Amino acid sequence: MKKIIMTLAGASLLSGMAMAHNFDDEKEAIGYRQSAFSLIAYNFGDMGAMLKGKKPFDAEVFAMRAEHVAALSKLPIEGFIPGSDKGHTDALAKIWQDKADFDAKMTQFQENAAALANVAKADNQDDIKQAFMKTGKSCKGCHDAYKKD
Repeated sequence: MKKIIMTLAGASLLSGMAMAHNFDDEKEAIGYRQSAFSLIAYNFGDMGAMLKGKKPFDAEVFAMRAEHVAALSKLPIEGFIPGSDKGHTDALAKIWQDKADFDAKMTQFQENAAALANVAKADNQDDIKQAFMKTGKSCKGCHDAYKKD
């Protein structure tokens, strides 16, 4: 029961964080989310290189990268403030037109990233590959719907 209460409290905090921001303008919000996505891409790319055999697989580094992606997955949503679809961004205005779907896709990505981080600790490569692919699909699903090509 205590675990359920802590999970609900954490989810409540995260949902509140998604609404709160301290950006001076849309440009700052765009830079913030782009920085977070860049760090996610770096960490995810390093894991992908290990799984594809382009780099030696290092279970400790992979688990660290997966933890980073899980933590970073919570950051970008804060930067999607109204009006930040204009300027130097690949975000489509559709994000704000269908915010509930966008938020659901971001939540799914966060959940998949957290699951990947947990699986990576066990060092079972078959499970890791499945969790990695699932996380990647949640990234792609959001990009396909809400990001310019």
